[in-house]
Amino acid sequence: MAGNEWINGYLEAILDSGASAIDENKAAVVSVKDRGHFNPTKYFVEEVVTGVDESDLHRTWIKVVATRNTRERSSRLENMCWRIWHLARKKKQLEWEDFQRLTNRRWEREQGRKDVTEDMSEDLSEGEKGDVLGEAVTLDSPRKKFQRNFSNLEVWSDSNVEKKLYIVLISLHGLVRGENMELGRDSDTGGQIKYIVELARALAKMPGVYRVDLFTRQVSSPEVDWSYGEPTEMLSATSEEDSADLGESSGAYIVRIPFGPTDKYLRKELLWPHIPEFVDGALAHILNMSKALGEQIGAGQPVWPYVIHGHYADAGDSAALLSGALNVPMVLTGHSLGRNKLEQLLKQGRQSKEDINSTYRIMRRIEAEELSLDAAELVITSTKQEIDEQWGLYDGFDVKLEKVLRARGRRGVNCHGRFMPRMAVIPPGMDFSNVVVQEDLADTDGDLAAVTNSEGSSPKAVPTIWSEVMRFLTNPHKPMILALSRPDPKKNLTTLIKAFGECRPLRELANLTLIMGNRDDIDEMSGGNASVLITVLKLIDKYDLYGQVAFPKHHKQSDVPDIYRLAGKTKGVFINPAVIEPFGLTLIEAAAHGLPMVATKNGGPVDIHRALNNGLLVDPHDQQAIADALLKLVSEKNLWQECRRNGLKNIHLFSWPEHCRTYLTRVAACRMRHPQWQTDTPADELAAEDSLNDSLKDVLDMSLRLSIDGDKTSLNDRTSLNEQKTSLNESSDDVVKHVMSRMNRRQDDVAAGPRDSSADVAASGKYPVLRRRRKLFVVALDCYDGRGLPEKKMVQTIQEILKAVKLDAQIARFSGFALSTAMPMYELVEFLKWGNLKVGDFDALICSSGSEVYYPGAYVVEGGGKLCPDPDYATHIDYRWGSDGLKKTIWKLMNTPEGGGAKSGSFSCAVEEDAKSSNSHCLSYSIKDLTKAKKVDDMRQKLRMRGLRCHLMYCRNSTRMQVVPLLASRSQALRYLFVRWRLNVANMYVILGETGDTDYEEMISGAHKTIILKDIVSKGSEELLRTTGSYLRDDIVPGDSPLVAHAKGGAKAEEIINIIRQLSKAG
Repeated sequence: MAGNEWINGYLEAILDSGASAIDENKAAVVSVKDRGHFNPTKYFVEEVVTGVDESDLHRTWIKVVATRNTRERSSRLENMCWRIWHLARKKKQLEWEDFQRLTNRRWEREQGRKDVTEDMSEDLSEGEKGDVLGEAVTLDSPRKKFQRNFSNLEVWSDSNVEKKLYIVLISLHGLVRGENMELGRDSDTGGQIKYIVELARALAKMPGVYRVDLFTRQVSSPEVDWSYGEPTEMLSATSEEDSADLGESSGAYIVRIPFGPTDKYLRKELLWPHIPEFVDGALAHILNMSKALGEQIGAGQPVWPYVIHGHYADAGDSAALLSGALNVPMVLTGHSLGRNKLEQLLKQGRQSKEDINSTYRIMRRIEAEELSLDAAELVITSTKQEIDEQWGLYDGFDVKLEKVLRARGRRGVNCHGRFMPRMAVIPPGMDFSNVVVQEDLADTDGDLAAVTNSEGSSPKAVPTIWSEVMRFLTNPHKPMILALSRPDPKKNLTTLIKAFGECRPLRELANLTLIMGNRDDIDEMSGGNASVLITVLKLIDKYDLYGQVAFPKHHKQSDVPDIYRLAGKTKGVFINPAVIEPFGLTLIEAAAHGLPMVATKNGGPVDIHRALNNGLLVDPHDQQAIADALLKLVSEKNLWQECRRNGLKNIHLFSWPEHCRTYLTRVAACRMRHPQWQTDTPADELAAEDSLNDSLKDVLDMSLRLSIDGDKTSLNDRTSLNEQKTSLNESSDDVVKHVMSRMNRRQDDVAAGPRDSSADVAASGKYPVLRRRRKLFVVALDCYDGRGLPEKKMVQTIQEILKAVKLDAQIARFSGFALSTAMPMYELVEFLKWGNLKVGDFDALICSSGSEVYYPGAYVVEGGGKLCPDPDYATHIDYRWGSDGLKKTIWKLMNTPEGGGAKSGSFSCAVEEDAKSSNSHCLSYSIKDLTKAKKVDDMRQKLRMRGLRCHLMYCRNSTRMQVVPLLASRSQALRYLFVRWRLNVANMYVILGETGDTDYEEMISGAHKTIILKDIVSKGSEELLRTTGSYLRDDIVPGDSPLVAHAKGGAKAEEIINIIRQLSKAG
């Protein structure tokens, strides 16, 4: 509590109010009333000074000071002290809960490491065991010098110029544009926006990179500028001399995907339910672009993204789903992390975990970060501290286990299906093109005569911000100590002012300039920032620093380089005294302008200092150390010059070219993968006349269809390129005849009624008829009885859906059907026979919770007529699938009591393996004791701590548990059909009940249309999905969406087709 100046005044006010003096001999516990009078002094001293953060009470305190009436003042003080007492109790309770939570987490982590050691020690020799353990132990030892050790990696160079890569970056929240960025407009539009835009530009200039797409949200709202509603924005393009070699689509672009409410700007916490819709829209753009790039540079073959890079948790979640749908590598940059923020907020003791989650959707954010860790090949951080102290908080990353798994991988030893993402420290890049470095200054005091235009010197243009700063200073020629940060308590500005104010030699030698953001009125600032600023002003007055400290109210982003230049001209020093600094971008900016630094020893500045060697590190809590370091740099000119030279000499390590070179080197070392089909994909046989209307609808559905560098070919326009070129060369008479014949054929088809699906199957032969469909109706009803068997009403509902579609000849003509279920194929066939439904009625069967896809009529074993699963899908979902390790670990976790204290035979098994229902990508279990079944959240955490990545779910009315690959699911299977057969997800209709399996929520949101039938599914498995304190259903499912419609239970065909027509109009 040291340094809170208002506490002394508060104590004086309490004493003035007539309260009794403190009896030092009494016990610490005091009664509420002392001699019939409440004793606020005791409560303040004993409760507040020892345990309560005063910032929440500061505004109340101001009111107390302003109160002149003695009785009212005493009443306010009494009320304030009661608030303090309740805050103290609440804080102690939260601290205890936090202690228990961390203890349980540590125990679980150690248990996970123990299990991993047991599983993996079986196939290592004694010597190898010792080597691995030794390597794990040395992990925490500090590195002696800054270096980029690529070991055996081949550094990216100009020799890669022929590669022509396509890179996708994602940054969803905030307002993103290339010019006139509105940084600081709100908490979502900050430094990350500037970083990601500059990264896209810099990557596009690298040899071997053909195109970079930066995906963000399209916002067409009167609240924001019209530019944020533009579908695409060019960030950089090739020069005219290079354009002939590279092509029309090269360069960097911002691509804005519409998702969520189109007319509203949403803060990041409200975007979560709309993430699947973004994924589907982004997938459509990528497939279009891959096709277009294939025509330009890929010899007709699609050019898939080289990597998909998510920035922040929401983009990481999206990148994971896109990576799974396309089977391409994913990279993640967290920027700031949810678990770290949660820990900090809990330590403050002002809010419970539930309150924090309600405000920040923090649990949904953490789960997104965990999923990102599951899917990422590479995680890029700014500092080593971020790896050890922040990512180390996550279930999905264990520093020691990652080291062990890497060592085993190098030796070629089996890791039993365990994976950890690689972490790489790559400091952010900087654009130094606009930096004007002054020539080396003479060893004399800084001369600002020319700048200040004194003593008749010739007039010289002075930046406005210089005049704004110098008006505060009596002698602006003295070296400037510059601090540039928000007035946030974590930035530790008050300690800096005390260090300056209490060091007389430093005050005589230097001035202090504080650039603390922009403000109009302190009363309008947030509580924490206002408190810091008021304290700063009081300290300036206390130490009588007028004429020695500058603190301008306003500055523009473009003024920042001029501020650094001013400090450099005076031979000044830049200081960052933050309690902890995740990276420290301002330190790099200052070094680029020739300023030595004094910085906190906590966090990113350690790595920066190791690289630049241009200053001193200090303990931010040691006021004297800060003053001594500043005085040393300001007074010792030779040291100042040496630090300046070192910074300028090494600053290239933080340039964008260096950043991108390191970035591409690291990405190239990832396990490269992209869609590879074992079976060839035929040219689409559907004629242009059959797809005209639907392709036009598709253009309206996806706003990006005509925005891709002049490419007018839609994915759903089934006309082949050769047919298009031929039609362009036809004469006008031929075109008229062509259209008339098309209209006649269409009329004949309508008169004949909808086509029989069985005929399609018979005619399809080698290839699925699915590739010729315009719309797909996906039935994903989870209607099961208490034994997990399908109920009769599911059959009746499916029959009504089939009838409904056939009622509209226009819809039925190019529509197909699919079943999506947790049942294995053999059970699904039996169910269809039992319900008198033909397998040939369906174009696709998604079985075993999305682990297998079948196409009736295609992929049939010759002679036996047995359907085979799509082999390409099996390859597609194989990423990080370790069935052997999973099988052993799941059995142990599910059938062993917590703590492992029960004797053999005294604990009944919760699950039993169902080998018949399992397949190569699905582990199936029967639930024997539902009361002992652990929830999905709990199991997911335990598996992640053991390095196992999968998608676990309960299904069939909580009678089965199934484990499938990480990025396999019923919803992801629909995206696979889009990638494989070009059937746009936006043209799919998913029919669900009101509840279902634990993957049910994933099926609701997205670009597809959803029909929810009420009273069809009586009981699902969702009660086994989340533990207490987890994210909520509202964080997954949008509350109100034009793409979701409801129908009453037992709806007939006529009602269903009417809903389908309404949804068709909606989007």
